[in-house]
Amino acid sequence: MFRFEDLRVYQDALKFVDQVYLLTAKWPKEERYGLIDQFRRAAVSIVLNIAEGTSRTKKDFRHFLDLSRGSCYECVAVLNIAKTRGYITDQEFGIFYEYMDKLARTISALKGSLR
Repeated sequence: MFRFEDLRVYQDALKFVDQVYLLTAKWPKEERYGLIDQFRRAAVSIVLNIAEGTSRTKKDFRHFLDLSRGSCYECVAVLNIAKTRGYITDQEFGIFYEYMDKLARTISALKGSLR
């Protein structure tokens, strides 16, 4: 087992990816190569940067965690666009927004623990 697989933040990010795939599966087909792909890539990027960062030095790992947190922010921007376009309900927005807020804070806490 790789050490990143034990990290709670990694496991939470994996769950988020699954939820993003489920949510975007019901979005309009014309968004397939636009907003859907962008949202999925951003969500996957959170996970991948956490995983890759664990193979690096602490300094580099902190940088990869910054990239992961940036991808969280990108997901929030996509959520705002999706809400405006009517692809998600206010309730879905709230659930996903809260999840992103928690995940970004957890990533920040992990980064802080690496000093």
